[in-house]
Amino acid sequence: MGTQELHTHLASGLTSVARAWAVTRKDGVQLGFTDHDRDLAFDGITFRADTGMSARALQQTTGLSVDNTEALGALTDSAIKEEDIAAGRYDGAEVVSWLVNWRDVSERRILFRGSIGEMRRGSGAFQAELRGLSEALNQPMGRVYQRACTSVLGDGGCGFDSNAVGFYYLGPLVEISERRVFRLGALTDYPEGWFQWGRLTINTGDAQGLSSMIKRDYVVDGERRIEIWEPLRADPQAGDMIRIEAGCDKRFETCKAKFGNVLNFRGFPDLPDEDWISLSPTSSKNKTGGSRR
Repeated sequence: MGTQELHTHLASGLTSVARAWAVTRKDGVQLGFTDHDRDLAFDGITFRADTGMSARALQQTTGLSVDNTEALGALTDSAIKEEDIAAGRYDGAEVVSWLVNWRDVSERRILFRGSIGEMRRGSGAFQAELRGLSEALNQPMGRVYQRACTSVLGDGGCGFDSNAVGFYYLGPLVEISERRVFRLGALTDYPEGWFQWGRLTINTGDAQGLSSMIKRDYVVDGERRIEIWEPLRADPQAGDMIRIEAGCDKRFETCKAKFGNVLNFRGFPDLPDEDWISLSPTSSKNKTGGSRR
């Protein structure tokens, strides 16, 4: 990018600059906006000028406090839709902002990089909080010493392949109630409770891309019911394709018997109880020097 050329242009005193934003949602959808009066294009993105987007001045610091800015815009069918905001499709979306010479878009530099935080909507417009990259440094990190596994099934620490045969189901939705109870077929290949603590994802339809953790997996009248913790923020329809993944309750026994993945277990199953000091041997327990569990 022509950062130095842009600085030279700014130093000339007679400038032709505008701001441009790229928003990349977690489902891969990418949108471009600009406050210029005509569309701009670079990096394979078209930055549209007809969306009514604007942004407040950036407040950035040299410390670890969150870079604070906001983006404002109108809700239109051709740009950001109110139903997409309501469905949470913009939650955590990546945002990059540039200062660009609209006469020569190769002359540009990045002003801001971060993600979308809280979004508010109403009266045909929206207001989005933008959080800088330093926001992640305000989050507690590190391992926790506990009996349960600290990894998420399938992540880098766990290493289990969630696409393995028998550990996921892909098929049509039969019926849904209250946006959180999904009725499927019999699913006789999977024992009851197999998907509890797993993840449900909508692959087609108006709710495509939305997902939620599974609270219950049970059978009623020979048909499978999948209940999630919170209602989806969009309306799936009968016939929509869904994917459900096997669940893990983080116990050592489950990791061994269900997934055969004990070498990657990220918990401490033999961690003693808080009152272990007051425990004493009894005739009914194993005294071989092994685990007291």
